[in-house]
Amino acid sequence: MAAGDHTVLQLSTPSTANLSAKVHPLVIFNICDCYVRRPDQAERVIGTLLGSVLPDGTVDIRNSYAVPHTESAEQVALDIEYHHNMLVSHQKVNPKEVIVGWYSTGLGVTGGSALIHDFYSREVPNPVHLTVDTGFRNGEGTIKAYVSVNLALGDRQLAAQFQEIPLDLRMVEAERLGFDILKTTAVDKLPNDLEGMEVTMQRLLALIDDVYKYVDDVVEGRVAADNSIGRFISDTVASLPKLSTSVFDKLVNDSLQDQLLLLYLSSITRTQLGLAEKLNTAAQIL
Repeated sequence: MAAGDHTVLQLSTPSTANLSAKVHPLVIFNICDCYVRRPDQAERVIGTLLGSVLPDGTVDIRNSYAVPHTESAEQVALDIEYHHNMLVSHQKVNPKEVIVGWYSTGLGVTGGSALIHDFYSREVPNPVHLTVDTGFRNGEGTIKAYVSVNLALGDRQLAAQFQEIPLDLRMVEAERLGFDILKTTAVDKLPNDLEGMEVTMQRLLALIDDVYKYVDDVVEGRVAADNSIGRFISDTVASLPKLSTSVFDKLVNDSLQDQLLLLYLSSITRTQLGLAEKLNTAAQIL
């Protein structure tokens, strides 16, 4: 058989070779909230992801909203009118946010995901599919991002394959505390500021112990030295201000006093608002 007669199996890759995604914690919290408020008969929640594409090709996911849908073994039906109305409402507030993909709750990709992804492919080129495990199995929230890759035999397209891409989920410490609580299926109460600070300090001490252990292992020859890690540790230590114990204690105490003052003022404001509301109600009755 001649070489030109061979049938070639083609795997078309996305337009961006090094595609990656970055998701903000607000999106994860919003998805979990929509999952809790889902209809009783719904097994999962799907919705639209909003954001932008950064100059380096990274998909920056900053917002989301749920889209009502019905799903069976054979088909998936989306409320397209609701989706478009929500998109118009969001863009009135922030016109820079555009559709970058869609999300679904659960572990991994399901059979109906290809149909939904095909719809969003008509809304935006190369959409990102984000999956969030709202069950938090084993105390971990599995969050993954995918793009669709077309699988073709010759000129005929056979199927669409979901390919996982790198996902960056960065949080500040306050967001990290909230996410850790969210991963716990049952909690007695939310931590206050002091309890949150205590958890943060414990995590910081654990990280410092890990750094100490790594440095000791390198000095003793148990671990090979890594210049990049050494420079990172050196830059971190050099960035710390040189403060005496008394000055540091004063800074912490001043910050704590400011926080307590804010709590006191907010409590007074809340009391005054409540009193004014009751006086207004009594005046209307009389």
